[in-house]
Amino acid sequence: MPSIRVAIVGVGNCASSLVQGLAYYRGRDEAFSGVMHPRIGGFAVSDVECVLALDTDARKVGQDLADAIFAAPNCTKIFCPDVPKTGVTVMMGRVLDGMAPHMRTAPAERGFQVADQVEADKAQIVAALQASGAEILVNYLPVGSQAATEFYMECALEAGLGVVNCMPVFIASNPDWEARFHAAGLPIVGDDVKAQLGATIVHRVLTSLFGKRGVPVDHTYQLNTGGNTDFLNMLDRERLTSKKESKTEAVQSVAAVRMEDDDIHVGPSDYIPWLNDNKLCFLRMEGRLFGDVPMNLELRLSVEDSPNSAGVVIDAIRCCKLAKERGLSGAIDAPSSFFCKHPPRQVDDDAAYRAVEAFIGGEAVQN
Repeated sequence: MPSIRVAIVGVGNCASSLVQGLAYYRGRDEAFSGVMHPRIGGFAVSDVECVLALDTDARKVGQDLADAIFAAPNCTKIFCPDVPKTGVTVMMGRVLDGMAPHMRTAPAERGFQVADQVEADKAQIVAALQASGAEILVNYLPVGSQAATEFYMECALEAGLGVVNCMPVFIASNPDWEARFHAAGLPIVGDDVKAQLGATIVHRVLTSLFGKRGVPVDHTYQLNTGGNTDFLNMLDRERLTSKKESKTEAVQSVAAVRMEDDDIHVGPSDYIPWLNDNKLCFLRMEGRLFGDVPMNLELRLSVEDSPNSAGVVIDAIRCCKLAKERGLSGAIDAPSSFFCKHPPRQVDDDAAYRAVEAFIGGEAVQN
């Protein structure tokens, strides 16, 4: 079985978990070991190969990818310390808005340090993508990187790569961008990865359960705290617009009755450095039982944020590869709905699960 050749934009915590996972599962039985689908289209987790990586941090650019994933400010759990050298040297990309100003002045071990190399231009990045033989671009840029994401989408289109858009700049769910990928004959899975078992999927399942049991949701909040660079980056509230929209709509879309804006609050709340990559979610739902008798539910969820993401991205990559093999283009509906918070079409999680299983099994038809 040939490998799936992937290019990564942004060598942060999520990339670290993904690359560690590729080594961790090599030669290991993946069944019932934290993997949703041991094989997709015949591809195992370890059949994914990173052939290009781009970043702009001085501690990562110029390093082998196997070393860069452990460089500061990355702070995710190291579950595979012996990642073999990849032969992939992290390439200097473009900064644009991919690095918030306050991240440059944060303490060295927490913030970003811009590499002193000359930023690559579009032609250089397209040439590097093509020379690497990459088939799929995985976008791991920080929240709020609108211009940077659009720049790399242009590169992917010109280089002929499918895309897995892991963050909340809306590409697959934007009709104009989606049409461009469709016209180019390239698949895209997105937008904004829904973690394997994280705050969004738990909130969605509970919201759906309330509706199925006839319990109106009067008020709900989801408060998230963490200590990784994602939470530090999101202290700039101006970068949060699309993230809050993505997370809120993921919950609203499965509610039996859409809540008023003032009755739902979903989003990052604060940065606590010593939490590192551990994410704490505090969730509350207030509803009414038979006779309009009030009830409430409170939940505290603690997860390592980046492996939680990688457990979904590894499936999204393999589904994007299947779509390419099948000649599908544009937003790939079933994987996007199951794997992402803000897909082109929101459906409940049971329907999304059935759709993605059908897609993997070759039953689904999409033009």
